[in-house]
Amino acid sequence: MPQHAGGSLSDALFSADSVRRIDQYVIEKQGVDGFDLMQSAARAAFRRLLVRWPGVEPLLVLCGAGNNGGDGYLVAANAVRHGLTVHCVAVAPVEKLTGDARKAWQKAIANGVEVRQLEDIDEPELASLFEAAGLIVDAMLGTGVSGAPREPFAGLIVRCNNSGLPVLAVDLPSGLNATTGAVEGDVVQATMTVTFIGRKVGLYTGQGVAVCGDVIFESLKAETGVAGSGENPVARLQHWQAVRNWLPARPANAHKGRFGHVLIVAGDRGFGGAGLLAAEAAVRSGAGLVSLATRPEHVTAALARCPSVMVHGLIHGSELPALLAAATVVVCGPGLGQSSWGQQMLQQVVESGKPRVLDADALNLLSSRVVTPASNQVLTPHPGEAARLLGCPVPEVEADRISAARKLQSRYGGVVLLKGAGTIIASRPETVDIAGGSNPGMATGGMGDVLSGIIGALYAQMPDCTRGAETPARAAILGAVVHLEAARRASASKGYMGLIPTDVIDALPQVFRESEPASNSSGEEI
Repeated sequence: MPQHAGGSLSDALFSADSVRRIDQYVIEKQGVDGFDLMQSAARAAFRRLLVRWPGVEPLLVLCGAGNNGGDGYLVAANAVRHGLTVHCVAVAPVEKLTGDARKAWQKAIANGVEVRQLEDIDEPELASLFEAAGLIVDAMLGTGVSGAPREPFAGLIVRCNNSGLPVLAVDLPSGLNATTGAVEGDVVQATMTVTFIGRKVGLYTGQGVAVCGDVIFESLKAETGVAGSGENPVARLQHWQAVRNWLPARPANAHKGRFGHVLIVAGDRGFGGAGLLAAEAAVRSGAGLVSLATRPEHVTAALARCPSVMVHGLIHGSELPALLAAATVVVCGPGLGQSSWGQQMLQQVVESGKPRVLDADALNLLSSRVVTPASNQVLTPHPGEAARLLGCPVPEVEADRISAARKLQSRYGGVVLLKGAGTIIASRPETVDIAGGSNPGMATGGMGDVLSGIIGALYAQMPDCTRGAETPARAAILGAVVHLEAARRASASKGYMGLIPTDVIDALPQVFRESEPASNSSGEEI
């Protein structure tokens, strides 16, 4: 198995259906009582509540009809036993409760929880419950619900979001699709989400990143059930601490020829900065040599900005093959434009057969071409570019980001990195990788150019960059994670609104330094 497809069970991301089957396996095959499992989930959620919001009260617990509602009733029971004031509202009529959810309601009543049915609460009283609350516990809609929430859930979701109160979501925020990360209607904006048994993939990409708040995973000691059930993850969560050892070690006698030559083909008239951002990011990401092929009018500015880059002014595509011959990896697309100049450049890059990273306008041009899938390429579309490549509307891409990335990978080959919150990297049919986390400061022009330069540099440094699907996949995963980590560090001092691409480039050396072994750089005996 490729290393990037491995990892621990805690990094495995499952569909909602898979998690339900794992839950069923734990109950039916391992003999764990379903109600005991529900009680464990409620205790775990309540413990997290106490750690995050010690002493906050009263709690307003909103419970639905299924097992998610059962979790809520038991959280309320734990809170009452702990001495907290609790207002518990049965959003779904309690007569509809069955199985373990009904047992949970009965236990809550037995423990002194006063459960009010929503249908018995008038508007002024409901408003006062929200006004008096210190914290909302959302246990309304679980993983079995699909489509836009209906009333009365939709109205309560809006009320939760308008309350200004912190919200603890039990398992997932109501209204979120736990498999796709999409939202079809109203969705709870949680401050923290405590999820159980298996990580649901929808919490880590798309709208899930925006609405879940801090995601806390509680396995409920079901790891053996995850393994024994035979359920395969649909994705793997990747983060800096897990992948930083993928960087190739640098021997003491290293020289620039060992770390690849990245050629950036970018920057039509008016877009010279895009190519320069990609080139400077490649330099800061350890490439041995970096060349920039751009319009002649950008050469002086590029050399003044970054003299480490070899800059070539090109008028016509026929000038590119000599530069391509010397390159290990080509990054094509940032600021490329869609004029004849950009078309000529892309044509030469594709025909060269060189390992390549295609971004921005290279993707827009690619969408109108008949191309042969290539195993040695990385495509890095944002949702708009992905929609053009697939010939579908952008909402269709965002409705199921994982499916869109897989379709692109099947059509174009190689590796597809679908940008956005919870960036998706698809390199093989059975599962994808997701770069864990997001950063709103990255929502500005030029961040994608930096990413393409990082990936190009990492791809060029891999020892077998000219063969095998594993190399571009590793470069794409590592590049996405490094990009996000550098942005996190830069925003810690710059904030989100003022973050610009060069801030991320400046943070790259600090990130990469953590992957380097401690050494005596002077070479003296110690």
